[in-house]
Amino acid sequence: MERKTVWEKYTKKDLEKLEKLSGRYRAFLDAGKTERECTDEIVRLARKAGYRDLDELIASGEKLKSGDKVYAVCMKKAVALFCIGKKPLEEGMNILGAHIDSPRMDVKQNPLYEDGDMAYLDTHYYGGIKKYQWVTLPLAIHGVVAKKDGTVENICIGEKEDDPVFCVSDLLVHLAGEQMEKKASKVVEGENLDVLVGSIPGKEEEKEKKKELVKANILRILKETCGMEEDDFVSAELEVVPAGKARDLGFDRGMILAYGQDDRVCAYTSLDAMLEVETPDKTSCCLLVDKEEIGSVGATGMRSRFFENTVAELMELTGGYSELSLRRCLKRSRMLSSDVNAGYDPLYASNFEKKNASFCGHGVVFSKFTGSRGKSGSNDANAEYLAALRKIMDDNKVYYQTAELGKVDVGGGGTIAYILSLYGMEVIDCGVAILNMHAPWEAASKADLYEAQKCYVAFLKDA
Repeated sequence: MERKTVWEKYTKKDLEKLEKLSGRYRAFLDAGKTERECTDEIVRLARKAGYRDLDELIASGEKLKSGDKVYAVCMKKAVALFCIGKKPLEEGMNILGAHIDSPRMDVKQNPLYEDGDMAYLDTHYYGGIKKYQWVTLPLAIHGVVAKKDGTVENICIGEKEDDPVFCVSDLLVHLAGEQMEKKASKVVEGENLDVLVGSIPGKEEEKEKKKELVKANILRILKETCGMEEDDFVSAELEVVPAGKARDLGFDRGMILAYGQDDRVCAYTSLDAMLEVETPDKTSCCLLVDKEEIGSVGATGMRSRFFENTVAELMELTGGYSELSLRRCLKRSRMLSSDVNAGYDPLYASNFEKKNASFCGHGVVFSKFTGSRGKSGSNDANAEYLAALRKIMDDNKVYYQTAELGKVDVGGGGTIAYILSLYGMEVIDCGVAILNMHAPWEAASKADLYEAQKCYVAFLKDA
């Protein structure tokens, strides 16, 4: 079964909607380059759409009713939104789940040092990356510094036109004969992903006090601009990401090139669809979590009890909580695990099985299973669920394709789908085809962005 490009099927009205959605999406990417920033932006947009903080409702004892909209935040890095439906929660929810963390470099807790009259920050890369892709790029530093007095300083350096940027240096090609003989995984070592942050020594009066004058100068700048001491790195969360805004890609502007589209392309379209929902039959949920790129671990990852506990609180406020009711709710729910797929790349065609590959511009992608090689670590959706989704998509004129992640013996990947499936609910992976996945700059088709949003709206309405 061949799915063709959807561009030629669009009306002028479709193209206008597509461009408006793309503009909102680029703004979201620029505002949220970390999971904390994404959460802040999600909450801002949710509150603007009439959503209220679940913790405030719990404190007030106010009960929830059909049509009410609430959100819950976990440690400022994960968020769940709910629109209460007409049916009891015990009958299940329609859930859109995605992740808002992306591969990057994290600054270590004891990072600042000087060598060769230059100052560096030592980093530890986060998620699966090709390390050589992160050298010689303009980089920005985003995050927070939590101080002992309880204050938290937000950091964002490298995004404004007049901001400095940072970089990881690479060996010049004239001296790189030995380096060029190494495997790609060894060309740049993880311990060499240190970020160059300064080169000017401190003031003359500091020379007698300090040997590392460049480091001393950086500490002076940090003190003046951020009120930060060297010891404050211990309680800081600083992420090094590519500097620069999301941009249209190509002469025809048909794609978007940006950092973090895995998985913020699915997170944003899920959120945008969720904000359209008004008083659904079944309660709608948009679940946007952290830590997927490192196994969904920790308090803010999908393996935590954040989602389960939040649903329990929700049921309490609707007057229907019991342990059995909670289990029934989760079992009877349906979910789209909204995550990206590997877009077919003609330059690397040998890694794809073309009949079962996802193509940019061919619509939203359904993946019956993920995993690697022999479906290891996979969620494998059942046929009946797929049939129901096919009908929903066709009834709502959503263009879609089916795919798996590359050739069977080449590799693979995973999502949060298998974790939610452990409740017994029906789950399938559904998202957008991406080129350059996990690279500093990833590419996605605007058409697929548009079809994903349409798909998520249709699912919340009709599943």
